[in-house]
Amino acid sequence: MFKDKNLFITGGTGSIGNSICHYFKDNGCKDIYASTTNLKKVNPNDKFINYKQLNLSNISENNLDELLDIDVDFLILNAGLTKDNIFLRMSVEEWTDVIDVNLNSSFYLLKHFIKKMVKKRYGRIVFISSVVAHTGNPGQVNYTASKAAISGMVKSLALEVSSRNITVNSVAPGFIESNMTNKLNENQKSTILDRIPMKKLGSPLDIAKTVGFLCSNNADYITGQTIHVNGGLALI
Repeated sequence: MFKDKNLFITGGTGSIGNSICHYFKDNGCKDIYASTTNLKKVNPNDKFINYKQLNLSNISENNLDELLDIDVDFLILNAGLTKDNIFLRMSVEEWTDVIDVNLNSSFYLLKHFIKKMVKKRYGRIVFISSVVAHTGNPGQVNYTASKAAISGMVKSLALEVSSRNITVNSVAPGFIESNMTNKLNENQKSTILDRIPMKKLGSPLDIAKTVGFLCSNNADYITGQTIHVNGGLALI
């Protein structure tokens, strides 16, 4: 499906990011590049992934022209940071750190890659957003603000680059199985499942398959959209 295509994804060591890398590899993607804040986090079994150490918190300090001197067809903006706190106690640092990683870093990466996409008149850009960007979530004003901003960014950017055969979309996951959900006790899991009509958590593969669809020829006429993958948790 992705023969002779190249992928770059941020947050490649996380549950969703790593699943996306494996899904694209299994479907013929030629070269897969991923960013990580720490190369020590890299699974030695993931030798097919070309990891680049990138500090998304201060991305302007990175020499992207040198570090990411690569040509990609698919740009997946997946990295996400949470620093939860009720708003009355939220520090400036908690706010800016989350906005820098989840939103501002995307601006720099888009500026770096999109010129090449425009030149070759092809590109697929997919942001990973979140269900809480559309429903809100107490204690996550910073996180929901960063993810909600993606919706407007996706729509405006899609209007600008669609004539160059570049699509821009986002995927908004609900509750997905991860290291975080694995730490929940049975009562916490039960409370979450009660809110989900399908009565189960999603898997990282569910997100990977949706991203894969948006990058495939089957989605050539889809742009400026947010695809919700949440088991019915929020019907938007």
